[in-house]
Amino acid sequence: MTEKILKRMLQIIFQIVIIAAVLFISSGRLDWWMAWAYLGLFVVGVCVNMILIIRRSPELIEERSQIKADTKKWDFYLAGIFGLLSIVTLLVSGLDIRFGWSVEIPFFLKFAAVVLVVLGSFLGSWAIVSNPYFASTVRIQSERGHKVVSNGPYRYIRHPAYAGWILSGIGLPVMLGSLWALIPSGLTVVTFIIRTGLEDRTLKKELPGYDEYSQNTHFRLVPYVW
Repeated sequence: MTEKILKRMLQIIFQIVIIAAVLFISSGRLDWWMAWAYLGLFVVGVCVNMILIIRRSPELIEERSQIKADTKKWDFYLAGIFGLLSIVTLLVSGLDIRFGWSVEIPFFLKFAAVVLVVLGSFLGSWAIVSNPYFASTVRIQSERGHKVVSNGPYRYIRHPAYAGWILSGIGLPVMLGSLWALIPSGLTVVTFIIRTGLEDRTLKKELPGYDEYSQNTHFRLVPYVW
């Protein structure tokens, strides 16, 4: 298990380095304080997640460190699209800061965006630590005794992590001061909505008990809406 934890930690460190490189190289500056704030929030978030996962579901570390052969093919492609759009969002934000494409965003809007990012990150983390089967990609984890999870945020919506990531995706471009970055970020939101529908259909069909759960927990992403 120690090797699996180390592997996952190296993956996360690599991800942090990529995020930092894209932000600061594209912007051409290091005194971009909102970028540092985002990096700080990201690091704190992943560290808290790792600590809680190791304490509650250490086997999830191995599950999230790799893409298994029985991952749904459609999710393999959606995960790639999501990763690409995430990088493009950061890249456009940095270029926007460098070349001044967007009008200056008032501080109170940036602060509100930070709140959205924090709330989204909290919701995503709550979902991950509440669900010992929270894999990186969609698959039925038969070898791990995969079953329906209905505690934590799953009591209110069926895909709370996606809801959290959508909140963060909406807030991040505004937090970084780039209105143009809302375009790739918006496409990321669309990707999550598509993934939500496909995952929901898969779980209803293949995971025992999920159809009954979906009848009790009516909403996928937004309570009383959808």
